[in-house]
Amino acid sequence: MDILLIVIGFILMIIGLLGCILPALPGPPISYIGFLLLHFTEKIQFSAAELVVMLLLVLAAQIVDTLIPTLGSKYSGGTKWGSWGAFFGSIIGLFFLPMGIFLGPFLGAVAGELLGKSDVNRALKSGLGALLGFLLGTVLKFSLCMYFVVVFFREIFR
Repeated sequence: MDILLIVIGFILMIIGLLGCILPALPGPPISYIGFLLLHFTEKIQFSAAELVVMLLLVLAAQIVDTLIPTLGSKYSGGTKWGSWGAFFGSIIGLFFLPMGIFLGPFLGAVAGELLGKSDVNRALKSGLGALLGFLLGTVLKFSLCMYFVVVFFREIFR
């Protein structure tokens, strides 16, 4: 049974890494489930504190990933129009994979700024901030999932 849990956990770790790039898959939660499967083996046990901290990191990553394109738009000089546009653009972009993941926040922020009567230069700057925010969120999620993979293999080969 342990081997089956380890194999399924490993598969979930790989799917979790893919989920960091493909927004239709929630990468960190999937990797966390793979991590939990390792905990349920007879060979490896994590403390309750470790499991709770990992879960809190996953929750934080999901929240940050949702908000960071909006914040990127805001802190690059965008208005609330651009922030809302980046938010809705991120959601709409999911329907136009794979390019929609990158273009959604950018185009949403630009469209939001233009609807809010901002000039084109400010709209493009807001869109760039949203895109950079999205990329930063992706790097953060990927880093967390890679940490799970490292811990997974460290514990298996200990």
